[in-house]
Amino acid sequence: MQGAYAASKHALAGLTKSAAAEYAKDGIRVNALCPSAVRTPMLARALGGEASAEKKLRAAHPMSRFAEPGEIANAALWLCSEQSSFVTGHELTADGGFTAI
Repeated sequence: MQGAYAASKHALAGLTKSAAAEYAKDGIRVNALCPSAVRTPMLARALGGEASAEKKLRAAHPMSRFAEPGEIANAALWLCSEQSSFVTGHELTADGGFTAI
C-alpha cells in the first residue's frame, strides 16, 4: 500500500500548487499542512496499545516525540492568518523532522 499512499501525497502536493496558481489572482491562498504522527485517539488505535510500536514510531522522529494536536492547530492558524499573507502553494511540514531524514 506504500505506492498508493505516496501517490496520494504527491497528488495533493500538485493539486495544492495548481490551485494556488489558479486562484491567486482572486486573492485566494491555497496551502497544505503536512503533519506526521499526532497524539490523538486515532494514533492510539493505530498503535494498538503496543508500547514497542509507539517507541519505534517516536524514534523515527528526530524530535523523539509525537505532535500535540494544538501544535498542528497553531500551524493551521498561522496559515490562515495575515502573518502568512504572501504564502500560497506551500506545503507546511509540521513533522518533528520526520521527512528531514
